[in-house]
Amino acid sequence: MSDQQYESGKPPAKLRDVAEMAGVSIATASKALNGRVHVHPATRDKVLRTAEKLSFAGKISSKHTGTVGLITSDLDGRFSIPILMGAEDAFGTGRVSVMLCDARGDSIREQYHLQALLEKNVDGLILVGSTTDPRKSLGHDLPVPVVYVYAPSEDPTDLSLVPDDRQAGAEAAVYLVRSGRSRIAHITGDVAYTAARDRAAGVEAALAEAKLPLAGGETLYGAWSESWGRTATERLINGGVDFDAILCGSDQIARGALEILREHQIAVPSQVAVMGLDNWHLFVEGGRPLLTSVDMNLEGLGRAAAQRLSEAIGGQVAQGIERMPCKLVVRESA
Repeated sequence: MSDQQYESGKPPAKLRDVAEMAGVSIATASKALNGRVHVHPATRDKVLRTAEKLSFAGKISSKHTGTVGLITSDLDGRFSIPILMGAEDAFGTGRVSVMLCDARGDSIREQYHLQALLEKNVDGLILVGSTTDPRKSLGHDLPVPVVYVYAPSEDPTDLSLVPDDRQAGAEAAVYLVRSGRSRIAHITGDVAYTAARDRAAGVEAALAEAKLPLAGGETLYGAWSESWGRTATERLINGGVDFDAILCGSDQIARGALEILREHQIAVPSQVAVMGLDNWHLFVEGGRPLLTSVDMNLEGLGRAAAQRLSEAIGGQVAQGIERMPCKLVVRESA
């Protein structure tokens, strides 16, 4: 890149240009220009000289821009939109704008969005995953704080906020037991998913506390779909399993269970109670009967993420995984 590119009449230099000419990452260039720590003095001097040479007119101060970036890998917005709404509600009181980018589950696209947001001098970043499975950390060579939401970082020194899936499963099981159900079957999603295992662990712990076995003797793992809910419920009925409640690991699975119970003329909830998890309005409010579920409190998760990020921007940096409580929503099915 030549100095002549920045003669009069040419486009103004950007942070990316400074980083490329100085031979450093955009994150390092931003940290050097803003006087952040953990930048070698020689590197800082090189970046500052390069910025002066290019007449870089970007933000070179410790003042905040009032913007944060939210990068999501949740393709359909099932989780990211409620989290975004919660974050915007929290940031709105401080007049902070949220810039949303969709990485589509692609690490290369995520890096592209990351660099673009850093060029815009955002004050911080929120990373939203599509599952609660741990994800790779962005590392600590960034000029701004990062909060990981829904999918926790693999690095314990990062700050991650996730729904408490174990508590959600336990709360659902406890509700059924207190409602008089004692033969509770559990149908859930793919065992490879952390959420499926955590929810099942919560269910099993609550039933053990009540000294009750799972109906059928085991959790039925499968897919996060209505089809699996139908298949698994048929398996319970045809296998002669004695059950008076079906606790489902998602609302989609619960909708499938309701359909099969209706086909077999098994009344819900008088004969068999049915519960879901997630409280996804698309499924719970269209069920027959309306589906009792556990809300994962995603908007609350977004509000908490915004609060933690604001604290980190202000210098109060936290670490580790925070598990946010979920809440029971009782309707007609249980």
